[in-house]
Amino acid sequence: METKDKFSISTFLIFLAFFHAQSLQTYIVQLHPHGATAASFSSKLQWHLSFVERTVLAEDGDPSSRLLYSYHSAMEGFAAQLTETELESLKMLEDVIAVRPDRRLQLHTTYSYKFLGLGPATGGGWFQAGFGRETIVGVLDTGVWPESPSFSDHGMPPVPKKWRGVCQEGQDFNSSNCNRKIIGARFFSKGHRVASMSPSEDAVVEYVSPRDSHGHGTHTSSTAGGASVSVASVLGEGAGVARGMAPGAHIAIYKVCWFSGCYSSDILAAMDVAIRDGVDILSLSLGGFPIPLFDDSIAIGSFRAMEHGISVICAAGNNGPIRSSVANEAPWITTVGASTLDRRFPAIVRMGNGKWLYGESMNPREHNPSYSGEELELVYVTGGEAGSEFCFQGSLPREKVVGKMVVCDRGVNGRAEKGEAVKEAGGAAMILANTEINLEENSVDAHVLPASLIGFAESVQLKRYMNSTRSPRARIQFGGTVIGKSRAPAVARFSSRGPSLTNPTILKPDIIAPGVNIIAAWPQNLGPSGLPEDSRRVNFTVMSGTSMACPHISGIAALIRAANPRWTPAAIKSAMITTADVTDHTGKPIMDGNKPAGVFAMGAGQVNPGKAIDPGLVYDIKPDEYIAHLCTLGYTRSEIFTITHRNVSCHELMQKDKGFSLNYPSVSVIFRRGMMSKMIKRRLTNVGIPNSIYSVEVVAPEGVKVRVKPHRLIFKNINQSLSYRVWFISMKKIGEAKTSFATGHLTWVHSHPASSCKVRSPISVAWAI
Repeated sequence: METKDKFSISTFLIFLAFFHAQSLQTYIVQLHPHGATAASFSSKLQWHLSFVERTVLAEDGDPSSRLLYSYHSAMEGFAAQLTETELESLKMLEDVIAVRPDRRLQLHTTYSYKFLGLGPATGGGWFQAGFGRETIVGVLDTGVWPESPSFSDHGMPPVPKKWRGVCQEGQDFNSSNCNRKIIGARFFSKGHRVASMSPSEDAVVEYVSPRDSHGHGTHTSSTAGGASVSVASVLGEGAGVARGMAPGAHIAIYKVCWFSGCYSSDILAAMDVAIRDGVDILSLSLGGFPIPLFDDSIAIGSFRAMEHGISVICAAGNNGPIRSSVANEAPWITTVGASTLDRRFPAIVRMGNGKWLYGESMNPREHNPSYSGEELELVYVTGGEAGSEFCFQGSLPREKVVGKMVVCDRGVNGRAEKGEAVKEAGGAAMILANTEINLEENSVDAHVLPASLIGFAESVQLKRYMNSTRSPRARIQFGGTVIGKSRAPAVARFSSRGPSLTNPTILKPDIIAPGVNIIAAWPQNLGPSGLPEDSRRVNFTVMSGTSMACPHISGIAALIRAANPRWTPAAIKSAMITTADVTDHTGKPIMDGNKPAGVFAMGAGQVNPGKAIDPGLVYDIKPDEYIAHLCTLGYTRSEIFTITHRNVSCHELMQKDKGFSLNYPSVSVIFRRGMMSKMIKRRLTNVGIPNSIYSVEVVAPEGVKVRVKPHRLIFKNINQSLSYRVWFISMKKIGEAKTSFATGHLTWVHSHPASSCKVRSPISVAWAI
């Protein structure tokens, strides 16, 4: 009896402790930057800790153990674990201005520099920008594999004197892993650690250090600023010289993402430190769904970074083609969508009836000696609740698939995971069949068995053939790497779309860059598929996503910064937006599926780094102008203060500047019910040559009349700014709503015949019904 009682009490205490731990949640607490209570403390850390001490009862343990981070630069405040009761008490304390629960965000998962027109030739973009030397790109991601040849510091200049960062040691990572290429590395795991459950025994091992366990961060870092690697390929495919967009730039690594995701408390901590470290560019290939700016830790942290002259580049997200799915919408962030390259990896499916289907794959048969391209029996396992049509692990009956070519529908689980499931069940090959949502989108993978990804139209044909015969058969014919035979760029199907949900007066995404089938550096602890079961080892692999597009822009921003070190983040963004291409390499409009791409898919268009380094004119924006813009969104004084740390009266601001419009390089006009006209103001700064004359050309959106005054801008000096106004007059009758959106563009063209400067702004017009 006594033993049972002791056991019951022990069990109860363990349960109580577990329950208490589970009731704790991480919150990001924002404080007034000039708080009245701060003067009583010797440091910001002690001040931040005092709020936890006043909230957490002594019997609930040491309050300091609840404090995860103390923020100073990206935001004034801290992250702490609190119960709901403690949270309510903390909200009542003086100097607390906002509290947000920690959010889990996700990653937005050799040839692209050539495709974008970059090359080592004298006079080219790389030469003009010094290959990005002296700039520092901070990458917030899953860490880095420092031994990759892409991070060699051969020929790199010394670490910039302004650098104040560190090389944080940890598991399998020490100070010698940093060099003149990777000049700093840190990791942030407190938010992840307290939010994640205990890992299972078969979970993939995480390095508690800046070392990359996932591969994503190594890939994005090398895309932004990787060194030149002369012999780069994925299992022999896509062979060539690998280079990042800014091969002369330094890289600073901030590991904030783990296998459970990326927590906003960790991200904000990294941004907080990166600002003090001295980075020039912050690259974030991560995000979530659109939320108001005053609730968005990335938007808040990036505002502070922008004030320090740091360009913040973020992925738009992979939730396309859903309308208004674009994330990272703040106007001081450059938001990047994904586009395709003209490099293909053909894997033709030849059916038993003599017909063939176009497919793609990066899995040449010489790396699969068991398959020599012979014809195999086709099988498509459906029925039941095991998800066998998606080829979930364990869903495929071995007796049905062994030695056969298995058809797997795309979606739900990872593409490479499907191949592993087929392989484990004894299948000899796989055809990955796009569904209607993917259409003809062709993101390839380095599969663990012979495979081909086919489009939706081809999937329909394949299944029709399989239903027409008792013994369907097929073989895969791999075609290697083919360059220049297909139209590109085109908007990636998965790339998130506008219009912006929370900020529709700003056109998002801003721009597109290569994000499909991108080859970049990869860790030596992972196979090219990224699967734990994959025993192959490579230095490079292929990935797709706006995660891959983002570091392209980050690297190009570093080039522009290197060529123009005094430019603001707004000027750098303007240079990319106003020089972007709207036609593909055949001279025809960039496509989005089977139709020309609109501004909500591609923003201003495809980045053109050669032109962006010397744009002629830029639309610059001061921090105070963003505050006025927030007023136009109807944000309250406290909401604006949360984002900007500025205590402003919107009424007074708007009275001083009636008819204010943000000096953004793109134009978004909304005609609300009863509104027939709208006037906007813009200001251009000459960053080209003195004595320049620009004339305006306008392609008006359908149903809108556009007037511009003046028609010419005469710049006598460099850095001179001139303003113009644009009137938009709706020609639609009130209540007429045949078209809710229309697009056009406004371009300032340099009058000198020898100049190629064209400063183009996309225009979006919407009628609110």
